[in-house]
Amino acid sequence: MRVLVLNGPNLNLLGTREPAVYGRETLADVEMLVRNRADVLGIEVEFAQSNHEGALVDIIQAHRGWDGLILNAGGYTHTSVAIPDAISGVQIPTVEVHLSNIFKREEFRHHSYISPVAWGCIAGFGWRGYIAALDLLYGRLTEEQA
Repeated sequence: MRVLVLNGPNLNLLGTREPAVYGRETLADVEMLVRNRADVLGIEVEFAQSNHEGALVDIIQAHRGWDGLILNAGGYTHTSVAIPDAISGVQIPTVEVHLSNIFKREEFRHHSYISPVAWGCIAGFGWRGYIAALDLLYGRLTEEQA
């Protein structure tokens, strides 16, 4: 089982960027926590982050055939049509993750272009959302293989 964990713009600043909103964990901390859980589940995980929309599309396309995608598209969640088009194109089960509860924030954050092509969305649980996404994908993929 192979799962890509992909993070969009500004997530490289985790731990220092608005910690009251996004938490004190760095992106490296999140990666370590997810890797630890993936090891327990026997899942191969790969991590990537980019501040550039086209690079995110390239990364998604390069992982065509993988079993799952955990995506925090950051601000591109609310603006990009290219990213959901890439997800639709590769047909990878995708869990959309947001560290903050986007529905308790500014109005423009309430709309996601990712959600219509995602299997599900987890918002507001900080780094724990990535772990929940991994567990949910594991459950789905295990059931599909049975």
